[in-house]
Amino acid sequence: MDGVLDRIVVVRDGRGPEVLLVHGGAGPRTTWGALAPLADRWTLAYVHRRGYPPSPPPRERQDFEVDAVDLAPLLNSCRPHVVAHSYGVLGTLMAAAAAPDSVRSLTLIEPPLTYLVPGDPEVARLAHIGDAVLTHGMDTDLAELREFLRLAGASIGDGPLPEGVAAGVRRAHGARLASEAHPRLDVIRDAGIPVLVASGDHAAAHERICDALAEVLGGERSVHPGAGHFVAAAPGFAERFEVFLHKHSMGP
Repeated sequence: MDGVLDRIVVVRDGRGPEVLLVHGGAGPRTTWGALAPLADRWTLAYVHRRGYPPSPPPRERQDFEVDAVDLAPLLNSCRPHVVAHSYGVLGTLMAAAAAPDSVRSLTLIEPPLTYLVPGDPEVARLAHIGDAVLTHGMDTDLAELREFLRLAGASIGDGPLPEGVAAGVRRAHGARLASEAHPRLDVIRDAGIPVLVASGDHAAAHERICDALAEVLGGERSVHPGAGHFVAAAPGFAERFEVFLHKHSMGP
């Protein structure tokens, strides 16, 4: 289906300059719930990527290039601040590179841009298990599946996977591999878009990727332990994030 009914859904709350929130494999509530108090001063625009109700299902599969197309009109409408998490960073970077003047700032949280750290065994391991889960879903080797889910912030014990976690794995199954994403970081850097790269200090691979991304983009870097992969819920993140937003909310 084409047209208005095929557009993704954005739920807005609050008042003030718009902050567009782009989730990754987990939904908006899980990813961004801790930022809700910012709605007193900012308009929080919660993107629901395809496959996350009330947005429509994917046309074929989860795909960061489709995410970029979906995000493009949201950027052009009001030049928002954009914050993106995990897989959601990939489409966000592509959309920003296609129209750098439409983005006020970028906050990027633990993206799977493993190619930025070649030759690192822990980063290579993250790439391998991430691609395995997207390729095989619930048929992924159980040890690798559990390793990936823990890195991705899922709450799992030693028993069967909780149904909500299993549903997330099934939703991601068949998605376009994150290792195929090579956004035009040079365009973003050369456009001078303010960038904050944040991580949770829970996995060496994520730290090294975020270090490399901040260096390539000439961005600020912050580390917030305490919430694993869901960095937005970590102590001190919301305060650091809002300082960054205020710093880059002046001007045209």
